Amino acid sequence: MTAERDQGQRSPRAGESDDALLAVRAAEGDEEAFEALVRRYGPPMLRLAAQLLGSRSEAEDAVQDAFVSAWRKLPEFRGDAGFGTWLHRIVTNRCLNTLRSRRPVTDIDELPEQAAPEHQSSPERAAESQAAVHALGKAMAVLSTEQRACWVLREIEAMPYETIAEMVGISQEAVRARVFRARRCLTEAMGAWR
Repeated sequence: MTAERDQGQRSPRAGESDDALLAVRAAEGDEEAFEALVRRYGPPMLRLAAQLLGSRSEAEDAVQDAFVSAWRKLPEFRGDAGFGTWLHRIVTNRCLNTLRSRRPVTDIDELPEQAAPEHQSSPERAAESQAAVHALGKAMAVLSTEQRACWVLREIEAMPYETIAEMVGISQEAVRARVFRARRCLTEAMGAWR
C-alpha cells in the first residue's frame, strides 16, 4: 500500500474508479451503490445549482430532478467521461432549462451566510459584506443564462473550457467569450466594492 492509502486518503484515480464501479452497480439496480453516489455528489451538485440558480429551494429541486434523471439514465452511462463530469452535465442542463424558462432572479436571502473571522465580525463589516453579496447577486441577475452558467462553472467550479463547452452545448470559443463578457460585466458592476 502507498503512504497515501495508509493515511486513509484516496488518490483522484481511486475516486474515479470507485465512482465507475458504483455507477456500474447502480445501473444494475443496486440502490445502495446509487445512494453512495448521491451522498458523495449531493453537496457539490447542490452548491453548483445554488450558484447557477441563485435560489436554494430551486437548487434543491433541480438537484433532486437531476439525480432522478441520472438514476433512469444510468444504463446509458458509457463511462466516456467520469461519473462526476456526467452528473455535472445533467445538473447544469437542468439549471439552464430552469433559467431559460424564467428571468434570472437571485434570492440572496436564501443563500447561506459564511461566518466572518473574529477580527472582522463587527456590525459594520457584516453590513458591508451583506451589501456586497446583494450587489453581486444583482450583477449576476443581469448576465445572460449562458454567461452566468459559463462564469460559475469556470470561476467557481474551476472547470476547464472544454468541459464547460460540452456541458453547455456550445463551442470552447463561445465559452471563452461568455466568460470574458461575464467577467467584464461583473467587474464593472462591482467596481465600487474593490
